[in-house]
Amino acid sequence: MPEVAVRELTLGEAVREALAEEMRRDPRVCLIGEDVAEAGTPFKVLSGLVEEFGKSRVIDTPISEAGFTGVAVGAAMTGLRPVVDIMFGDFVTLTMDQMVNQAAKVHYMSGGAWKVPMVMRATLGASRRSAAQHSQSLHAWFSHIPGLKVVLPSTPYDAKGLMKTAIRDENPVIFFEDKMMFKFKGPVPTEEYTIPFGVADIKREGDDITIVATSSMVQVALGAANMLEEIGISAEVVDPRTTWPLDEKTLIESAKKTSRAIVVDEGYERYGVTAEIASVIATGAFYDLDAPVKRIGAMHVPVPFSPHLEDATIPSEQQVFEAARAMCKRT
Repeated sequence: MPEVAVRELTLGEAVREALAEEMRRDPRVCLIGEDVAEAGTPFKVLSGLVEEFGKSRVIDTPISEAGFTGVAVGAAMTGLRPVVDIMFGDFVTLTMDQMVNQAAKVHYMSGGAWKVPMVMRATLGASRRSAAQHSQSLHAWFSHIPGLKVVLPSTPYDAKGLMKTAIRDENPVIFFEDKMMFKFKGPVPTEEYTIPFGVADIKREGDDITIVATSSMVQVALGAANMLEEIGISAEVVDPRTTWPLDEKTLIESAKKTSRAIVVDEGYERYGVTAEIASVIATGAFYDLDAPVKRIGAMHVPVPFSPHLEDATIPSEQQVFEAARAMCKRT
């Protein structure tokens, strides 16, 4: 087989490339949100799209997340494929009725007559020094709702392939991008590709302990795995890529192989994604586990503005390393 050409792209560039390719492929795809056209969003991910596709498909809106998300739901129901841009993921709170009570339920309430093929792009993640109202990771909320699909890419390769799948899906998809990873670089093929939902990716193979991590925490887990290797512990790092649908089979099989598991997620630990994944592993791999599943998430406090305090509230490589070392009984 011929070799596939690969370049280094940032995660932001990979998302923009996916959007541009899908807008060229399908004239029904459009972008809607605050500053998506003139400013190219505060993170500059969408820069250049309005010049290519025009203001009829890249649409700046007033500052009303509830309003333009509602417009997108209606547009999706009547034939378009809108991508809604929520500047900071904290503001998904303003879209909950539109997404939870409308987009997620229309297909069921209409007996399958209506569909809502839309994507909501939202950011997550702390450590940008943006304080309590601009730093939360709220992906667990949408993962809780039947009818919604939730995507969390951790690499540029995953971001592009998953975004293309999201746009082509017939259901509403929430696509969370860690705002601190927009400049994170990685290999991305030049050829067309998509990544199916519900298929986890083993980012690093190992034998002694499984570390399941989401979004930017995948890079934290990989860093911890490198540290663990230095003391003779082989860590397997598994990235679910989508919290719904969730690839339970891969998570359970990895935990059965290693007999120990840690789940790392930047969302609040209490009632969060770590709890659901830990439950899946504890149930499915119960007789193969040598220790209880360990959960590591954000502290149950509003995200501080102080850099020192903010860093202390979210999982770190050192924290994951220490937890894994203790589970493997290495001093």
